[in-house]
Amino acid sequence: MSGMSIGPLHDALAQVRRLQDIVLSRRFFQGYSGKARLLSGAAALLGAAVLSRDFVPATPQVHLLGWLAVLGVALALNYGALLHWILTEPRVRQKPVILKPALDALPALLAGGALTLALVHRGQHDLLFGVWMALFGVAHLAYRQSLPGENYLVGLFYLAGGCACLLAPRLPFTNPWPMGLMFFTGELVGGTVLMLMNDREKDL
Repeated sequence: MSGMSIGPLHDALAQVRRLQDIVLSRRFFQGYSGKARLLSGAAALLGAAVLSRDFVPATPQVHLLGWLAVLGVALALNYGALLHWILTEPRVRQKPVILKPALDALPALLAGGALTLALVHRGQHDLLFGVWMALFGVAHLAYRQSLPGENYLVGLFYLAGGCACLLAPRLPFTNPWPMGLMFFTGELVGGTVLMLMNDREKDL
C-alpha cells in the first residue's frame, strides 16, 4: 500500500518542479539594478557638466579621460549591483543557468572597447560618441528575450542616436553634451523600466 502511494507522490513532486522551472524560465532577468542605471545616467550628465567647464582643457585626451572616469563609475555601480544580487539571490545557487543573460551584452561591449582603441590610436576621437551609443544600443537589443520590450526600445534609441552622431557633418568630441544628455535620458528610461519590472516580478 505504501509503495502505491509513494509513486504518485514522486510524480506530483516532479510535476511541481517542472512547473517551477517553467515559471522561472519565463521570468525576466532580475540581476540588473534600476537604481544603478539611474545613478549611471546622473554620472553621465555630471560628467558632461564638468567637462564643459572653462577650467577643463578642451583637448580630446582630457575629455577621453573624463569619459573613462564616467565609465568606471557606471561599471562599478551596475556590476557591483549585479554581484550583490548574485551573492544574495538563492535561485542563483540553485540554478546558475539564470545568469546566462548577463553574458549577452559582452560581444557588443568588447567590440566597443576594440573600436575605441582603434579610433583613439588613429586620432579619430570625433567618431567615439557615435560608436559608443550605437554599440550600447546593440547591447540592449541582445536582451530582447530576457528583459521587457521597453528595454529593446531604449536600445533602438541609443542605436538611432549613435547613427545620427556618426553621420553628423561635424560633432566635436570636446562637446560633451550630446553624450551626456543621450546617456542621461537613456539610463533614466532604462532604469525606470528595470525598477518597474523588478516590482512586478516580486509579486509573482
